[in-house]
Amino acid sequence: MTDCLFCRIVVGEIPSTEILSTESTYAFADIDPAAPTHVLVVPRRHVADAAALDATTDAELLGQLFATAREVARIAGVDESGYRLVFNVGEDATNSVAHLHLHVIGGRALSWPPG
Repeated sequence: MTDCLFCRIVVGEIPSTEILSTESTYAFADIDPAAPTHVLVVPRRHVADAAALDATTDAELLGQLFATAREVARIAGVDESGYRLVFNVGEDATNSVAHLHLHVIGGRALSWPPG
């Protein structure tokens, strides 16, 4: 989608700080981090959000997103201390970009509920 911010990041039209790139996913640093480690993991193909996923047809994609997130946590050095994975769906959840993205957040003790 030519008007999707994250699609444009994935294809390199908009610069990003790449953390990890795979055949089906792309992980990059969040430009407004909520913690020392804050990386967005997105599918290379456009998916609007987690509510648009189908358990049957998108199971492999979900597995790839989680595998990339796990590797991002290892690269960032938060795999042993702990990290949070978050999907936001809809405006009330502050989902400002309509492209599925998984937040990998860590690098400090995180409070609950999130602030």
